[in-house]
Amino acid sequence: MDPAGLPPALEVRGLRKSFERPAVDGLDLSVRRGEFYMLLGPNGAGKTTTLRMITGLLRADEGTISIFGIDAIANPVQAKQITGWLPDEPMVYDKLTPMEYLEFVSGLWNVGSTIAETRAQELLGWLGLGDHANERCEGFSRGMRQKVALAGALVHEPSLIILDEPLTGLDAGSARLVKSVLADRVRAGCTVIMTTHVLEIAERMADRIGVIAKGRLVAEGTLSELRGRVGNGDSTLEDMFLSIVETGVETGGEAA
Repeated sequence: MDPAGLPPALEVRGLRKSFERPAVDGLDLSVRRGEFYMLLGPNGAGKTTTLRMITGLLRADEGTISIFGIDAIANPVQAKQITGWLPDEPMVYDKLTPMEYLEFVSGLWNVGSTIAETRAQELLGWLGLGDHANERCEGFSRGMRQKVALAGALVHEPSLIILDEPLTGLDAGSARLVKSVLADRVRAGCTVIMTTHVLEIAERMADRIGVIAKGRLVAEGTLSELRGRVGNGDSTLEDMFLSIVETGVETGGEAA
């Protein structure tokens, strides 16, 4: 339960989106305030489509999306002001330096210039980009661009942070930095929703795990809860994930 009866960080009900076939099919999902929630699923399960609808990049065919009690469909700007989004492909402006990019993004969120500069320096320092703060992004590796994009998602200090495969293309050191920054944000009270194909990361970092298959939530719970429902005391998340996806076992979500 969220504290004092407050609405959850995210509540999705009956969410649907079809292209040539249903990509998200009546999805119900609730993410608590202050938790690290991992959204897992095979390729084509509907994870990215779900996140893009939550962040307002795609229009849902049906359903409701509430972010901290704000109707994200009726009030998209208000919802986006408290949401940070990092897509699976980093998007930064090549001709800008990281500092210039963060100043630009801060301006979009009406963050004052003095506060924006302080936050930008802090984020770039955390992410190991302090020495590159005034270099143009066009010469950066994919991993460096990913970290700049992450800083851009965090610079307005969102309450809900949504990340789609943020560790793809990062070396071990960079991935550790990103995981550390996200863990710090959760400890500070933020809510993080993240997709990953690296199940060991979900196993170590998630407070709760949701598994999507065929556009529906087919399993949800803590690691120990999932073990109790589909595995045994020493089952790995990989074992449970494969079992859930292959057999369609219902473990707290809707069956596919």
